[in-house]
Amino acid sequence: MKLFHKTTGEGPDLVLLHGWGMNAAVWSPVAESLARHYRVTIIEMPGHGASDYAVDRYTLDDWVQACLAVAPQEAVWVGWSLGGQLAQRAAVLAPERIAKLVLVTSSPKFVIGEQWPHAMALNTLKLFAKALSRDPHQTLERFLSLQVQGDEAARETLRLLRKDIALRPEANPVALEHGLDLLLDVDLRAGLRDIQCPTLWLFGERDTLVPADLCDEIEQMMPDAEILILQGCAHAPFLSHPQACLRAMNHFLGTHNA
Repeated sequence: MKLFHKTTGEGPDLVLLHGWGMNAAVWSPVAESLARHYRVTIIEMPGHGASDYAVDRYTLDDWVQACLAVAPQEAVWVGWSLGGQLAQRAAVLAPERIAKLVLVTSSPKFVIGEQWPHAMALNTLKLFAKALSRDPHQTLERFLSLQVQGDEAARETLRLLRKDIALRPEANPVALEHGLDLLLDVDLRAGLRDIQCPTLWLFGERDTLVPADLCDEIEQMMPDAEILILQGCAHAPFLSHPQACLRAMNHFLGTHNA
């Protein structure tokens, strides 16, 4: 799979990975600021935006390897939601490639499971998968609404999400289906202890998809990681609260004057 990627700026390398059903344009509120201090590479996941999709390669590791193939040799990886799972797995598969991790409203396991109460209900995602086969556009629209639900800037954030998605090619329907399968099935909890690089987890106080209460479980599994809950935010803090998100990232990355 050949993935679309775009690089801007100068400095240490930094990779941005979006979430399910989204594309590179969602990073527009923060990409320019980051590019003042970093060489920023935005990657579109397999089958999303302008990236190709090979329907016979749809495991999480397939997607991760496709991202690694176009990413700099060593970089900070910033992953949002499903993109955060790709970044987590990349840090296990190719630790020498990942200098630091920033995981934005992401999770090692997106659905509720044994000893894992702070996640989405399994039936919720299954209903999404069923609806996706009938009407992909309406399903994506509903998912956008869920991402901003509870955010103090929900209306404006939803407007930005809709605008950003429209700027890039539509996602491949098969890639969307396989991406939902990943959200349903992937469990990276056991691998968190293998991540050696400095890691920042950013949660949204009002996120209904990845509840902020998850930070308690993350702290137990990764006691050396930094964890921050962004107040007033739902699932897309870099869109709804870009300055707060940038401040948290810059502090973690050591760019205090940004």
